[in-house]
Amino acid sequence: MQIIRHSEQTLKTALISKNPVLVSQYEKLNAGEQRLMNEAFQPASDLFGPITLHSPSDWITSHPEAPQDFEQFFSDPYRKTPSPNKRSIYIQSIGSLGNTRIISEEYIKWLTGYCKAYFYGLRVKLLEPVPVSVTRCSFRVNENTHNLQIHAGDILKFLKKKKPEDAFCVVGITMIDLYPRDSWNFVFGQASLTDGTGEVD
Repeated sequence: MQIIRHSEQTLKTALISKNPVLVSQYEKLNAGEQRLMNEAFQPASDLFGPITLHSPSDWITSHPEAPQDFEQFFSDPYRKTPSPNKRSIYIQSIGSLGNTRIISEEYIKWLTGYCKAYFYGLRVKLLEPVPVSVTRCSFRVNENTHNLQIHAGDILKFLKKKKPEDAFCVVGITMIDLYPRDSWNFVFGQASLTDGTGEVD
């Protein structure tokens, strides 16, 4: 197994910004919030632990991506930011999320709580669950796993039509495998930065 462990200096280079807007926002945080932010610079932090790679096929090694520091993320012209009229994250469950209604409701409760904590300040709302058939998406049976898979791009089109006026974004969640195109085996999720839609399985 390989472990990716960044040094404190690497983390500071990636995370510290000289942008006056961000510096001002940091200075407005209370002592506890600043202490939480500073945890990012501790390589042995419980919040930002090292990444363990279990095999050469792990996503981070088999799908290398160009690094992006926080300054690049913050300055990205395609990054959506909430506005007073668009401050709600909508969650759309597609198909059954568990063997029983109680399990499905528990999953949604965990996801809602996570979104409220991680995207602090935004409202999290649930859309009425729908069966897969309502999405009218393409599907296939994976020849290796023999699992049913639904086309991720079709789900994005469905979510775009369902997106409420006050939505910052709408997220579809399903326990069914996704595939983005015929040549791919599967994908964990897909999103549209311009439409504010995404889905995960």
